[in-house]
Amino acid sequence: MIRLAIRVARAEAEVALAELLALAPAGVEEVDHGETVEYAVYGAEGELPTLPAVRAAAGDALVAVTTTRIADDWASRWRDFHVPVTIGGRLHVRPPWADPPADPGSLLDIVIEPNQAFGTGAHATTRLCLEALLALDEPGGPLVDLGCGSGVLAIVAAKLGWNPVSGLDHEHTAVEAARENARANAVTLDLRHGDLLHGDGAAPSAPTVVANLLRPLLAHIAENGFAGEPPRTLIVSGLLRTEADAIAGAFAREQGLREQARREHGDWAALTLVP
Repeated sequence: MIRLAIRVARAEAEVALAELLALAPAGVEEVDHGETVEYAVYGAEGELPTLPAVRAAAGDALVAVTTTRIADDWASRWRDFHVPVTIGGRLHVRPPWADPPADPGSLLDIVIEPNQAFGTGAHATTRLCLEALLALDEPGGPLVDLGCGSGVLAIVAAKLGWNPVSGLDHEHTAVEAARENARANAVTLDLRHGDLLHGDGAAPSAPTVVANLLRPLLAHIAENGFAGEPPRTLIVSGLLRTEADAIAGAFAREQGLREQARREHGDWAALTLVP
């Protein structure tokens, strides 16, 4: 088995990913390295995209391309990296092969299959978003999850009482993964494919919006606004701590949304913004 990894500049990662998915429509693995983002695909020799095509798809964003031979048991060993996490003393997010919490009455048990889309609860950006959702005083009403990935944020929101809950992602595999995870957790979500960067400019809106996205896409949303009224609560993550001030300033300047709260973990930050 071969792992083909493409490292691109973080500022252009969203655009590069869209091009790479044309070569690997089944989806890619994403690893964030701060100023760069690594996308990887797995396959036997002869099944992977050719290096010239990969370099052309990544364009000016390309930093490096590497190939690595993977042990035959990689498909089972990768599960060791996905372990249950408890968030805010209220959520237990786990892969389907992990046991439920010992005391199910004290924790909301969320089951997420991690092998098709980003967002299992383990990454700091997802955890910060979940903590921000838990901190809101009055869950309820419509909510939109921009860049829904595996659907974990939308699923938790539905479990906490928001309704209706919708999600949008530019990866078809992510939308399907979110649908499967929603069914596994017995919640109803309105999930659809959409391209915020190359669409009509305005992002879908609701009284509550969650957006766990990279800085360039958040800046794009701040500049182009929402379809309808700006949200009464906007949670944004996917940000390095060094990027948080600029994004907070952009939403304040362009959309009239001010920073109410900031959460940080390691190098990452999440903002809760309100009018």
